[in-house]
Amino acid sequence: QVQLVESGGGLVQAGDSLRLSCAGSGASGRIFSVHAIGWFRQAPGKKREFVGVISWSGGGTLYADAAKGRFTISRDKAKNTMYLQMNSLKPADTAVYYCAAGRWSTDQAMFDYWGQGTQVTVSS
Repeated sequence: QVQLVESGGGLVQAGDSLRLSCAGSGASGRIFSVHAIGWFRQAPGKKREFVGVISWSGGGTLYADAAKGRFTISRDKAKNTMYLQMNSLKPADTAVYYCAAGRWSTDQAMFDYWGQGTQVTVSS
């Protein structure tokens, strides 16, 4: 059983920073080693959208346009944990953020394992 647990969400003001964490447990070590780990978000009344993805093995990253230049994804293999560093946050970034393990893709259908999500609220 693979479990992904997000943490680090909260209420911040526009311009602030937050770092989200995604910790894997169970068989996640094996899963992570052959998968990519992605971040997605879902704002109220909107569909879940791609934020970024990192190759667990090589560390390569890909970001959505809305995240480029402000968000950075990294991982700590020893801790089986992935991070989403978010800077210069905007009210439009308000959403529930999910991490997921799957194939290298921007398509959420390619991700098999999902966390429960963590709420990020950015006030203006």
